[in-house]
Amino acid sequence: MAGTTALVATLLGAPNAQAAEGDISFSQIVFNEGKPIVVGITNPVEVPLTYTVRSTVKLDFWDVDAYRGTIDTNSERLLVNSSTRWGCATTVQSGYIYNRCEETASVDPRWISTHTVNDDLVNGDATVWKTYGLGGRYEKGYDGDTTSATVTLQRASRIQSHNASPEPVAKGGTITVKGTVQRANWTEHRYDDYGGRLVSLQFKPAGSSTYTTVKKGTASSAGALKATVTASQDGTWRWRYYGNTTTGASSSSGDYVDVQ
Repeated sequence: MAGTTALVATLLGAPNAQAAEGDISFSQIVFNEGKPIVVGITNPVEVPLTYTVRSTVKLDFWDVDAYRGTIDTNSERLLVNSSTRWGCATTVQSGYIYNRCEETASVDPRWISTHTVNDDLVNGDATVWKTYGLGGRYEKGYDGDTTSATVTLQRASRIQSHNASPEPVAKGGTITVKGTVQRANWTEHRYDDYGGRLVSLQFKPAGSSTYTTVKKGTASSAGALKATVTASQDGTWRWRYYGNTTTGASSSSGDYVDVQ
């Protein structure tokens, strides 16, 4: 089902809507397998969404979303741009119909529903969002259900201008590794330098598939990274930033250095 958020926004803003029959409730809502959703400045991010909707009658429609603000006051911001429902496992127990559903939800940095207009993500949206379910029957009204589940939204980070030099280098010589830490600025639709970050310098020996942290360093106020190491063997160098509550983790591309 595409564009489900449009239905949620419309119903939430409808005046004097009748409550649906059916004792509708939502539970077990999980976005992105419980992990934060990390979003950049341009491309939509698709994440898995699972939940259970319960009712005493067969429903015509239902949707799940995450929100900020206050439901039913036309002030909430709805997170999901669109979703695709892959299927629901239906069971009946003790007079209730249970639908356990699997969907793919799309989060777009250039599209957040606010009832009257479509807005963009702003930097303040990098926080914990609450969840909400809505279901009903056509011509019979609907019921909404706020739940205890939450989802964390984070700004994407990246490490640019990564370089390990010189290439090649004599064994025992000095390798200098540089880079710049940046993160998404949703409000301005760009990446900004992200200073003061603690970042790990990692090394993967030739023939290995595993990176190991060699040392840690703190980026300058302008996000610049620089570290020196002694050349001992061929291998690939990279920077790894592990993120924080508002910012996702990222790694630079790897730069291979031949030690002669």
